[in-house]
Amino acid sequence: MTYVRADVSARPVRADPALLFGASVPMALWRGSACAGFLALAVGCVFLLEPELPGSVLRSLWSSLQLGPAPPGPLSPEGRLAAAWDTLIVQPARRWRRVAVGVNACVDVVLSGVKLLQALGLSPRSGQDHTVLHSRSDLEEAFVHFMGQGAAAERFFSEEETFHDIAHVASEFPGAQHYVGGNAALIGQKFAANSDLKVLLCGPVGPKLHELLDDNVFVPPESLQEADEFHLILEYQAGEEWGQFKAPHANRFIFSHDLSNGAMNMLEVFVSSLEEFQPDLVVLSGLHMMEGQSKELQKKRLLEVVTSIADIPTGVPVHLELASMTNRELMSSIMQQQVFPAVTSLGLNEQELLFLSQSASGPHASLSSWNGIPDVGMVSDILFWILKEHGRSKGRASDLTRVHFHTLVYHILATVDGHWANQLAAVAAGARVAGTQACATETIDAGRVSLRAPQEFMTSYSEAGSRIVLNPIKPMAEWQREGISFYFTPVLVCKDPVRTVGLGDAISAEGLFYSEVHSPS
Repeated sequence: MTYVRADVSARPVRADPALLFGASVPMALWRGSACAGFLALAVGCVFLLEPELPGSVLRSLWSSLQLGPAPPGPLSPEGRLAAAWDTLIVQPARRWRRVAVGVNACVDVVLSGVKLLQALGLSPRSGQDHTVLHSRSDLEEAFVHFMGQGAAAERFFSEEETFHDIAHVASEFPGAQHYVGGNAALIGQKFAANSDLKVLLCGPVGPKLHELLDDNVFVPPESLQEADEFHLILEYQAGEEWGQFKAPHANRFIFSHDLSNGAMNMLEVFVSSLEEFQPDLVVLSGLHMMEGQSKELQKKRLLEVVTSIADIPTGVPVHLELASMTNRELMSSIMQQQVFPAVTSLGLNEQELLFLSQSASGPHASLSSWNGIPDVGMVSDILFWILKEHGRSKGRASDLTRVHFHTLVYHILATVDGHWANQLAAVAAGARVAGTQACATETIDAGRVSLRAPQEFMTSYSEAGSRIVLNPIKPMAEWQREGISFYFTPVLVCKDPVRTVGLGDAISAEGLFYSEVHSPS
C-alpha cells in the first residue's frame, strides 16, 4: 500500500475590516468581532504553518470561535481534495493526437421522469424490472424500480408506435431539452473540447444530432442519415418522491426504440474510416444496444466486432465502454467470444461490473445487487479477476490491460503493470469531471459538492488485503496485487446535480485523455 501525497496550498482566514471597524457597530459587538477575527486569523496561520493537521482538528478550532460550521473552501475536506486533484492532474508525456469513436449516437431528450409519466396518465404501483419494455405499464414499473434504488438503467422499448407516441409527448413537454446522446457521441464530444485533438465519430447521425455536435467532431458522409434516433432520458433528483418511492440519489432511466444503434449499423463504416483517419486511440461502444436483437444477430455481430478490432493496426489501443445490460447471455458472449481480449481498456460502472461477474460466475456473483455504496474490497476483487482471467499475461494472448471503474462516491483504475502511465492523474481527472459536469461548473465549487466516500476500507474482501485510511490531504490511494496496480480516489458528489446523463462517458473520456499507453515492445 502506498499513499501519494499532494501538497495543497492554503490561505489564512481574513476578517472583514468593514465589520471589525464599522462606526455603527456597538462596542461589545466590536470587541467580540475583533476577538473572533483575530482568532480566525490565528487558525489560518496554524493551517498555513501546519497543513498536515487533520481536518477534524481544524474544524474543532473553527467551532471554538462559535462562528458556526466551517465554510466550504480550502479549510473544508472538499476544498482540500479539489486542491489536491489540481496538483496531481498533469498532462501525460505523450498525448493522443487523433481519436476515433464509434458506433452508437443519438439525440437525448432529457426531462423529469415523474412529470412525464404523470402526463402519460400513469401512477406508481409496484416497482419491477423488465429486461425489455413492451408497454407503458412496463415503463412505469421499471422506472420506479430503479428510482427507488437511485440507480441508472437503460432499456429497449419493443413497441415502435407506442414509443413514438411517448417520444412525441416527451419532445414537446415544457422544459424538455435536447442533447448529444449515445456513448460514442458523448465521448467524442468530450474529447472535442480539447482543440488540439482531432476526433472522428461514426454512428447514425441525423440532422438534429449533427447540429448539436462540436465543430471539432468530424462525421464521415456515410454516417449521415435523414432521421435522428431519439433516446428518452427520465431524470429524478435526490429525495424526489412519487407515491411510496423515494430516490436516494439523483439519477436517470433511459429507454428507446433504436434499431440503427441496436444493429450496430455503422460498424463497417467505422472500421473502413480508420485507415484514412489513422487514429492513435480507438473508442468503441454500443454493444449493449444489441439486447433488442435476436440471439442469432447478436452472435453474428459480435464475431464481426472481433474481426473489425483485429483489423485495427497493432499498437493502437482500443477502449470498450460498457453500459447498462440485462441479458446475461449477451454479456457472457462479449467476454467469451474474444471481445474482452481484443480490447485494451474497459470503462464501466458498479451495475455493469456486478452484472459482468454474475454473467461469468466471477467473484461475489451471488450478490443480487449492491447494498448501498459498493464495497471497495469487493469491487477490487472483481477488477482483479477481470484482468487476471481475461487480461494480458505471459500465457494468454490478450490486449486487455486496463479497467476504469466508476461509482457515485469513488473511482478505481486497475492496470496490468508495465503498460500504462499517468494513471493517478487519469483517475483524479475522471473524478474531477464528475463533480464539475454534474454541477455544470468550470471548476469544483466546494460549497456545492460533498465528500461521501468511505474513509477507510479493505483492498480485498475475499483475500487478506490491506486496510487503507483516507485523508483529504492524501486523497489518492494506490495498492498492488500480483502484478496489477489499483488507483483509488474519492469523488466530490454534486449536492444538486444539473444533469446526470453522460457522466460515465465524460469520466472515461477524461481518464483516457490523461492516460499514456506504453509502446509495445
